[in-house]
Amino acid sequence: MEPVATFRSGFVALVGRPNVGKSTLLNTLVGQKVVIVSDKPQTTRNQIRCILNRPDAQVIFLDTPGLHKPKHRLGERMVQVAQNTLSEVDIVAFLVDVADGIGAGDRYIAQMLAGAPTPVLLIANKIDLVPGGIDVESYCRSELPDLNAAEVLPVSALTGRGVDMLVDVIVERLPEGPKFYPEEWVTDQPERFVVAELIREKVLHHTEEEVPHAVAVYVERMEKREGQELVDIDATLYVERDSQRGILIGKGGSMIKRIGTEARREIEAILGSQINLQLWVKVKRDWRDKEGALRELGYGDE
Repeated sequence: MEPVATFRSGFVALVGRPNVGKSTLLNTLVGQKVVIVSDKPQTTRNQIRCILNRPDAQVIFLDTPGLHKPKHRLGERMVQVAQNTLSEVDIVAFLVDVADGIGAGDRYIAQMLAGAPTPVLLIANKIDLVPGGIDVESYCRSELPDLNAAEVLPVSALTGRGVDMLVDVIVERLPEGPKFYPEEWVTDQPERFVVAELIREKVLHHTEEEVPHAVAVYVERMEKREGQELVDIDATLYVERDSQRGILIGKGGSMIKRIGTEARREIEAILGSQINLQLWVKVKRDWRDKEGALRELGYGDE
C-alpha cells in the first residue's frame, strides 16, 4: 500500500510598498488575471484572496493594499487592512523592486516586519531588468539590515522567471492541512467584485493625476438575459468632483466609451459569455473621507 502523500495548505500575505509588482506576481502565480494591474500607486484597495492549487498543496495568497502614508480615510483603511493581515497568515512574502532599487518605503516595511513571529520571505522582483553580475541576495540583505528574512528569492513577476521555485519554497514551509476552497476557484471574490475591478483598471489606465484615485465602481445589476448567452451589466462610476466627472465622460462621451469597450472585452473573456455593459458617471462628493460612503461602496471595515 502506497503511503498517503502529504497535503499542505495555508495563507501567505503578499506585502510591499505600492507599485512593486504584487498584482502582476499574483496573476502569474494563479495563471490568469484575477487582480488588476496598473503603474499607479495604491491600485489595490481591498484584501483579495488568490488561490493556487497543486496536487500536493493549496496556497491562499492575500493581496494587500500597499503600505503607505495615508492621506484620507480610504488610505487609512487600506493600510489597516494590510497591517491586520500580517497576524493572520502562515508566511509573509515581502516584495521589493530590485530594478528600481530598495528605498525608504521598503525599509519602513522591513522595520514593521523585523519582530514578526511569522516567517518572512523576501522576494526580489524584476530581476529581468537587473544587470548581470549583481548579487541580488547580498544587495537585499545589506539594504534591509533590520529584516531577518528566512530566504531571499529572485523572481520576475512579468516573465515568470523564478516563480516556480518561489512556490516550491512556500509549499515546503506550509503546515499540513486541508483544502480551504474548491479546486476550481482562483479567488474568493464574487464575480461582481471582479467586474468592478476590471472597469476600474481601465479608468486607471486612461486617466491621470487625481482622477483615477477618486473613482469607485459599483455594479448595480448583473443578470443573465433569459434565453440568450448574454449578461446585462449596469455599473456606476463615482467621482468626488464635477470636473472629474467631465474628464471621465470625455468629449462627446469618448472616454467613458473607451473605458467600457476595453472593460467589456476582458469581462467577456473571464465570464465566457457576451455582455451588454452600461456605464454611468455620478458625483459623490469627498466619498473617500466619509465612513458611510466607504461602506456603501464596499470599503467598510474588514
